[in-house]
Amino acid sequence: MKKRIVIAGGGASGLMAAIQAAGEGASVTVLEHNEKPGKKLNATGNGKCNLTNLAFLPDAYRGTDPSFAAPALSAFSVQDTIKFFSRLGIYTINKNGGIYPHSGQAASVTEVLCMEAKNLGVKIKTKEHVKEVRREQGIWKTYTEGWCYESDGVILANGSNASQISGADGSGYDLAAKLGHRIIPPLPALTALKCQGRPFKWDGVRTNGQVTLCLNGIPLKTQQGELQLTEYGVSGIPVFQISRYAIRALKEGCEVSLILDFLPEFSMEAMEDFLMARRKNCPYKTEKELLIGLFPSKLIQILTSRRNLIEAIKAFPLKVTAGLDFSKAQVCSGGVDTGQVDPFTMESKLMPGLYFAGELLDIDGTCGGYNLQWAWSSGAAAGRHAGKRKDTP
Repeated sequence: MKKRIVIAGGGASGLMAAIQAAGEGASVTVLEHNEKPGKKLNATGNGKCNLTNLAFLPDAYRGTDPSFAAPALSAFSVQDTIKFFSRLGIYTINKNGGIYPHSGQAASVTEVLCMEAKNLGVKIKTKEHVKEVRREQGIWKTYTEGWCYESDGVILANGSNASQISGADGSGYDLAAKLGHRIIPPLPALTALKCQGRPFKWDGVRTNGQVTLCLNGIPLKTQQGELQLTEYGVSGIPVFQISRYAIRALKEGCEVSLILDFLPEFSMEAMEDFLMARRKNCPYKTEKELLIGLFPSKLIQILTSRRNLIEAIKAFPLKVTAGLDFSKAQVCSGGVDTGQVDPFTMESKLMPGLYFAGELLDIDGTCGGYNLQWAWSSGAAAGRHAGKRKDTP
């Protein structure tokens, strides 16, 4: 008899889990809330799908216990991901370490996953919203609005409520909680930050710079790149990278602030010498005119309104009041407590036969394909171990 596996969620981790479980010989059914699987996957990377990343970053994965991610990431590595998708027909290209499909379309990734799943006999049931999961007399029962699916194992890969995509409702957290699992409160991550003093008149400005996150006045994280200045505060990839720490700290009652450095390549002393040289070269220019060619005009207006111009350029302070809501976040921080999950198999330590994959777990990645790599790696671990018969090594 084939082992029967039911997977809640037909996104990146759910489809990977389905393929791996079916590859182990299991009979697999995927229950997807939307009318088609992979809806959120199709939107990743602005529809271009950053599959993974060749660069190793020491803090690429975050969570209450970031080390939890290591075994799965090792068992199904970046190179394994590239080989896997190459075998399915995705010719990949390298953009500064980020790996993308040559087609430039995330939909092609979803398509090949679904084709492979169907080729392996996976049943993908759409418009099926999982209402409840129970284990009765050794049999798992997964209830939707119109049916009860019986199985030998269940993989929860429902994702989080981060996204504007319909179906991203965080229902997996409730399912896991009802099965006895502790949920680290989910909060938006990889998103912009609102700051005190809005509306800001620098709305629409994009400029290279550095942002430092401070908690209770103590610097914690620094990121550099293109900053997007908005009427409510700041955005851009450097801000996204630190947003999970800022938002969680606000939830914990910390005072959260940012220091913006609009010319990080200069020290304070070098900045002073640089401005003096500009004044010497063009003594006829006003303070605002001295900054033409350095910054966009809207930003010049803001910088020159401050008492100390050099400090304004090198250490512009902002008090963070909130992050944007879940609909504007790329992922969530928080989720199923990884202390209650086996990091090698993704199986629950509380309920044998229950597995987790992807963003539902308390692991979130930084920008650049790391969250998708977590989906592939955790999905592969959950699928392989859930689908494996007890009599196989």
